[in-house]
Amino acid sequence: MGITNWIKNIGKNTAYYPGCLTKYVLTGEMESYKRILSKLGIDFITIPEEMCCGSPAINAGYEKDARVLARKNLEIFKKYNVKRIITNCPACFKVLGRDYKEFMPDWDMEVDYILKVILKKIKSNPKLIENKFHEKITYHDPCHLGRASGIYEEPREILRLIGFNIVEMKHNREESLCCGGGAGLRTNNPELANRIAKKRIKEAKETGVEKIITPCPMCFKHMEENSNIKVIEFSQVLAEALGVSFKEEKNEQGK
Repeated sequence: MGITNWIKNIGKNTAYYPGCLTKYVLTGEMESYKRILSKLGIDFITIPEEMCCGSPAINAGYEKDARVLARKNLEIFKKYNVKRIITNCPACFKVLGRDYKEFMPDWDMEVDYILKVILKKIKSNPKLIENKFHEKITYHDPCHLGRASGIYEEPREILRLIGFNIVEMKHNREESLCCGGGAGLRTNNPELANRIAKKRIKEAKETGVEKIITPCPMCFKHMEENSNIKVIEFSQVLAEALGVSFKEEKNEQGK
């Protein structure tokens, strides 16, 4: 069966799609995810001319523009013989995996969320985990990953596998509070967006822990700018757990 699948997939590529915020601001996280995928034996390509998935346009009500972006992305993916897309961005995952199917009847790409891919790999080979943490943290459910895509347990399972003890906030999973950074609020009403972020951070502090982990680049960036506790993007702890290098100076370009 393995050989049959391999033959069927000759000439078909898997693309790592980081999303705009990761690609242009959180460049260190992007490089870490690439190293993590390589460490796990996942072959992938990157596409220099990839375009925005269209999530900001959709949220702003510009569906026509989002459809144009979708069509252009499909053409680019086909140019590179892509049949599978792996993304770390919850918003991109939602748009590529759900909205594109509605926009384009000929959209035939398999879209995977990176933490689901990683979890499957490390569960099949626990020895991939080289380092374990022994501390309490809390986890923030991103809106696009949780309520929009139904992914709640996979990130938590990874955190437990790499040694974390998760202390849940009062509002978690389906009832998780928004970080305030998405859907254009951060740009159009920064004062309100910051108040929402501070409310979420206050709830995190009420757990008694001093670290909050999230896999969403927008949640990470927005909460980090409004936090008096440590906010960590998922790739940072994954990199350490899997023995992959991660440079702390990565975000200077985006500041």
